[in-house]
Amino acid sequence: TGQWIDENLAKKRPLAVMIGNTSDALPQFGTFSADIIYEVPVEGGYTRMMAIFQDYSALDKIGSVRSCRHYFLYFAKEFDAIYAHYGQSIYAEPLLAQEDVHNLSGLDGSVGSLVFYRDTNRKAPHNAFASAEGINAGIEKKGYRTELSSDYQGHYQFAEDEQEVTLTNGEDALVVSPGYVVNKPWFVYNAEDGLYYRYEFKDKQIDGANDQQLAVKNILIQYCDWSNKDENGYLDINTTSGGEGVYITNGKMEQVTWTKANENSPARYFDESGNEITINQGKTWVCIVLDSNKDRFHVYQTEEELQEARAAE
Repeated sequence: TGQWIDENLAKKRPLAVMIGNTSDALPQFGTFSADIIYEVPVEGGYTRMMAIFQDYSALDKIGSVRSCRHYFLYFAKEFDAIYAHYGQSIYAEPLLAQEDVHNLSGLDGSVGSLVFYRDTNRKAPHNAFASAEGINAGIEKKGYRTELSSDYQGHYQFAEDEQEVTLTNGEDALVVSPGYVVNKPWFVYNAEDGLYYRYEFKDKQIDGANDQQLAVKNILIQYCDWSNKDENGYLDINTTSGGEGVYITNGKMEQVTWTKANENSPARYFDESGNEITINQGKTWVCIVLDSNKDRFHVYQTEEELQEARAAE
């Protein structure tokens, strides 16, 4: 987040967890504590979330935890994160087998029952959850490195303390619709606290653990090249293609471009002058959008405008 934390915690590898994001999976748990959320398309027009935590020590319920798609691994690698999931697509299996991919899987007989548990009040496959205790037990059992790699250089370029990014010359972005077709999410800017509050499936998106609505300081829209893997609708999202995007904060937005040197390095975002952007301290939501769906992204002045536009579709 770019904010001050305990020095020992700052050296710790983050945790990336696959989170189900269908209506049957709501409410989610632990998501309010995530520092970064990636929302990425999967088959059938749905999206799946990957929540990234610097500190998950107080969480006894994270999830529901769902299966891996191969491109999520590349996003997790951008943060040198340990990656938790429950199962995987066939296309992810070769990546998960790589020595440098430190993952915790519910289908791994050596750690699955340590890390994950079933909530009997939910129906499968939306009933698998992880806890901090379980995650730590799994990491210890696997012998994974727990501190950030010595060559890790960080990801975002954050504003200094008391130096807010305002995007003075940017376009108004008070209500933001990424354009996903099934959950149809949107964010609403609250000028009082400077945060964007998240909605999907026609309601507030909340954390079931505390009934708090998810809210972030920054939104990044990242357009990616893509293709279909097979006739079953599995996607191949190109995480290194580079391309266009949008940075949104404090009720404003600016057009950006992004690049990524290789599959293991962080994406970098640049303004129209070619300078790497500085983003505000705080939580960030990254919407990966298929580049063929650019025209589905919209901003509005009010929620009423958004609902009128959707009614006219």
